[in-house]
Amino acid sequence: MTAITVNLNPIIQLTDNQFYQLCRENPEVKFERNAEGKLLIMPPTGGETGNRNFEIAADFVIWNRQTKLGVGFDSSTCFKLPNGANRSPDVAWIRKERWNALTPEEQEKFPPIAPDFVLELMSPSDSLRETQAKMQEYIDNGVQLGWLINPKMRQVEIYRIGKPVEILASTQELSGEDILPGFILNLQIIWG
Repeated sequence: MTAITVNLNPIIQLTDNQFYQLCRENPEVKFERNAEGKLLIMPPTGGETGNRNFEIAADFVIWNRQTKLGVGFDSSTCFKLPNGANRSPDVAWIRKERWNALTPEEQEKFPPIAPDFVLELMSPSDSLRETQAKMQEYIDNGVQLGWLINPKMRQVEIYRIGKPVEILASTQELSGEDILPGFILNLQIIWG
């Protein structure tokens, strides 16, 4: 099952506060919103993807606690991107000084900021084309580094500002480069 797109724009164009309230009133539904204001209803992940997300997040938590360089987020966090889209990457990270520049209200609701880093882990229900478009949207909105991990194809797509997408097949680890200094993701937890 892929994401379901609902276009309410001919009837009502949800404000940011209305979209936030919609999400709060329906916590069992994972919503995103594209730049055109269309609602995307995201399906839940299955057991394998959920476990992989959990393992990946653990590595980020440990690294972030050691370095204290920023703030990490899981897939339940929705960010308001500069183009107006509301997106929830599987893992996101923001440098501490950028996060601290937001007001307490901005931090509490859907932060109006593009993360410095995002990761999307493909699940069997995801469309590769749609997820690649989402990754490009992140980069176009200021994300510095993005990883699209595709377990089925044993492939990683690396997105960087101003550079072509780099595709790695069956690589064993990923480096956080200068965006996540010292971070290495061992992909054995994905490939098995």
